[in-house]
Amino acid sequence: MTDNTPQSVRDNYDRLAAQYAAHLFRELDQKPLDRALLNLFAEQTTHGSVCDMGCGPGHVARYLHDRGCSVFGLDISPAMLAEARRLNPGIPFREGNLLALDLAANSLAGITAFYAIVNIPAAALPQVFRELARVLAPNGLLLLAFHIGDGTIPVTELWGQPVSMDFFLFEPSAIRPLLESAGLHIEQSIERDPYPPGVEHQTRRAYIFARKPSL
Repeated sequence: MTDNTPQSVRDNYDRLAAQYAAHLFRELDQKPLDRALLNLFAEQTTHGSVCDMGCGPGHVARYLHDRGCSVFGLDISPAMLAEARRLNPGIPFREGNLLALDLAANSLAGITAFYAIVNIPAAALPQVFRELARVLAPNGLLLLAFHIGDGTIPVTELWGQPVSMDFFLFEPSAIRPLLESAGLHIEQSIERDPYPPGVEHQTRRAYIFARKPSL
């Protein structure tokens, strides 16, 4: 039976960290739309601190850092953070839980969350989005990416490592009102077909830009 408690997700990604980094650290090289959206995000968030949440091995944080963002990464897995620090010297990384962020209110100019909600059940998403909205500064920008669908994929093995987690797919039409209920304004919602099988898992992807209103 799969288990998606924060402790279980942490333990699973601790086991996966080395293989995850080996397979996905360079994935942005083959994802032109993702790079274009991150460029757009970076252009609008150079005035303050940016957090890449669910940072994994730090490839999104590295991309933003190289484009002038004052960025740090946050992840629930200590082993994944160790990979991020090894691969990205000079970028800060810290442990954190999206359900209860140890960050000050109104402290971030921007948040990227690329597939950070993939292991979070739908019932917990309102709390996650309230936390993201809380820590964003007025006029702060969120770029959220997720797998499109309406279902759950139980996974027991990845890259030869035993795991026990559910992966969740969400429809953009379900995510947008949750972001709005958390106090964020949807600026843009984008969808794309998957890149080739050698690049990524074959699901459609969604990207939502959402902004915290100015005071």
